[in-house]
Amino acid sequence: MRLILLGSPGAGKGTQAQYIVKRYGIVQIATGDMLRHTLEAKNDLSVAVKRAMDAGELVSDELMIAIVKARLLQSDCKAGFLLDGFPRTLAQAEALHQNDVQLDYVIEVKVDEQTILERLTGRRVHPGSGRSYHLIYHPPKNPGVDDVTGEPLIQRKDDEEQTVRRRLAVYREQTMPLVGYYQQWALRSPEDAPRYYQINGDRPVEVVRDEIISILDSKKASADHLG
Repeated sequence: MRLILLGSPGAGKGTQAQYIVKRYGIVQIATGDMLRHTLEAKNDLSVAVKRAMDAGELVSDELMIAIVKARLLQSDCKAGFLLDGFPRTLAQAEALHQNDVQLDYVIEVKVDEQTILERLTGRRVHPGSGRSYHLIYHPPKNPGVDDVTGEPLIQRKDDEEQTVRRRLAVYREQTMPLVGYYQQWALRSPEDAPRYYQINGDRPVEVVRDEIISILDSKKASADHLG
């Protein structure tokens, strides 16, 4: 099983990814993981990546595709993989296609932006322990302080409204076009395109999980039968 999870920041992709990799015995591959594996390899590719990072530059699409291909050749990907945070752009998606990286599914977890703002801006954290709360969904017993220590809670910079809105704007501009890309590919060439599904992520985590698993179980069973 080989799939991509799409969704805006705060859509719950990370939580759903954990359910998927555990159930199907596949590996979750995030951009950071791929870069770390590459740097550890000590080869020509790692030298090129290190040179770009040392210069403070973004790793180019060409390099990222080479990194993805090298990562997917490793033994832990034989049973399947879940790409998390890649591709991020149309250029990267097209490069995956042109380089014959085979995909079975693209699953988009779609959540209303107002819900995203509510989810992320409401988070509060106890710096010392990492315990997290939410002003609406999981508030502390006493406002503004940790349940265990009574110490003040903080709002992370990434969860401030201005930052969240900026992250959502970047997603709309760079990554959301992938939705149309995979939808159109599935319509144009269903025999070789990954199957595309949009999941309503506004619902409880367990409901979203069960719908994704229902889709993957039914399709996997069909594929096993055909094989």
